[in-house]
Amino acid sequence: MRWTLKPKPSEEKIKHLSQALNVEEFVASLLIQRGIETYEQAKQFFRPTLDNLHDPYLMKDMDKAVERIEKAIASQENILVFGDYDVDGTTAVSLVSSYLKSYYPNIATYIPDRYDEGYGISFKGIDFADDNGFSLIIALDCGIKSIDHVAYAKERNIDFIICDHHRPGAFLPEAVAVLDPKREDCNYPYDELCGCGVGFKLIQALGANRNQTIEDLVLYLDLVATAIAADIVPMTGENRVLAYFGLQVINAQPRPGIKALIHQIKKKTLNITDVVFIIAPRINAAGRIKHGNHAVELLTEFDFEQAQQFASEIEQYNSDRKDLDKQITKEALQQITQNQEEKNFTSVVFQEDWHKGVIGIVASRLIETYYRPTLVFTKSGDKYAASARSVKGFDVYNALEACSEHLEQFGGHMYAAGMTLKEENYQSFKNAFEKIVEETIHPDHLTPEITIDAEINFADISPKLIRILKQFEPFGPQNMTPVFLTKKIKDTGYAKTLGSEDEHLKLFVKQNNSEGFAAIGFGLGNKKDLTSNQQEFDAVYCIDENEWNDKVSIQLRLKDIK
Repeated sequence: MRWTLKPKPSEEKIKHLSQALNVEEFVASLLIQRGIETYEQAKQFFRPTLDNLHDPYLMKDMDKAVERIEKAIASQENILVFGDYDVDGTTAVSLVSSYLKSYYPNIATYIPDRYDEGYGISFKGIDFADDNGFSLIIALDCGIKSIDHVAYAKERNIDFIICDHHRPGAFLPEAVAVLDPKREDCNYPYDELCGCGVGFKLIQALGANRNQTIEDLVLYLDLVATAIAADIVPMTGENRVLAYFGLQVINAQPRPGIKALIHQIKKKTLNITDVVFIIAPRINAAGRIKHGNHAVELLTEFDFEQAQQFASEIEQYNSDRKDLDKQITKEALQQITQNQEEKNFTSVVFQEDWHKGVIGIVASRLIETYYRPTLVFTKSGDKYAASARSVKGFDVYNALEACSEHLEQFGGHMYAAGMTLKEENYQSFKNAFEKIVEETIHPDHLTPEITIDAEINFADISPKLIRILKQFEPFGPQNMTPVFLTKKIKDTGYAKTLGSEDEHLKLFVKQNNSEGFAAIGFGLGNKKDLTSNQQEFDAVYCIDENEWNDKVSIQLRLKDIK
């Protein structure tokens, strides 16, 4: 594990901000590292308000989208709300369809089947629209590259409005409106929205026609916050505002479907991490194990008892998903050992009966053991299909492009991708991929890295600091939970390991004569010896609050010790 201390901002900047905000210098330093350098920026960061949201009409084509939807409503057309099967897609479909249904009945939803239709807009979905008299499709979280699909729909007199957040190709589909803040010709001030976020901007624009204010739409933000958390988009700008207020809705008055999911986990207050690890995987499990429609049913259900029924079915899918990914990970690790590939630069594994819905999760799991670019293949029809996951700093999409002669198709981005190939090309592709990674990966990228915000002493950890750090939430990319380094600390003789395989470490640590703190290190059980016999060690950690029997205490969540 590499420890990298972030560069310290200039003393002048730190002093200036520290005085302006009346905070310790190292807190000012944390803010500057996050791009917050002025009192005004700090005010927006610490006190998000709905007034910070941009005018939706600043988005290219928004006027066209609204005009086409209003025309469809005026002439009683049937509207199909179409979206992908993951969390971003199903929350976006739930958001836009439930908003439109609140004042117009002729609305239906469509989620493609992960196995039969695959990702994005499908010809099957357009045929469904054609057979059932839909003349307008609103596509969410997909469609920016669906040029052929949109043309196919046009031949059948079906119009498209595309709401996407992925990077466009050289040409845009010929839709009535293409809403995508990443369009080159779109001057919208914030281009990191997720698909559900773009859907929210659409209902914000539609709401303006109905004299609705932003306050009238806050109840939809539980869906937007869930999508922001799950899609791992930057927690900056507009995303931060939407997630901040969305979390308040999740905790105070969530829709019945989300309430039913929370109901099963018996936790009082959820933070963004809980949304990522508790709500999102359950919504995702529907599309992975059964069908994304189940997620939309749950998220649009108004009756709480019915929602509880849906939630318990989804709980079962999630439990099946966990069993599958455990089993497949075990088989994949055995395969790497049997093939004597432990020392390779890549992990590429295949078994024809592995469940396609969990191979992406398995790829991430394998990286926990072998930290390197990873591909997990399974059989899909007469082809092999894979999910790719990468390690920090290495662009797996570029590596796939370099071996694309062996592939049928591939798509994705720097850290995650998908691909298919013919059975007879598997071995030649595997060799080519190993070779290209070996030639292009920097040796440092094969060791996990912890980036540290600041070095502090235990004496700096005070209730005031905890209060300030709490206001840094919600955390996410570009605003991660601060990681601290403290040197020369000792365990006070409390060290013990926890877990069925002694994999976790529990300590009570002190530095000199400072107040001591309980500390927990998940997966650090094998480092217990470093803490024995009162020997000093260094630790990197996050500061958490631990709630136990209604008592709140400070706990350090250890990331590593040396």
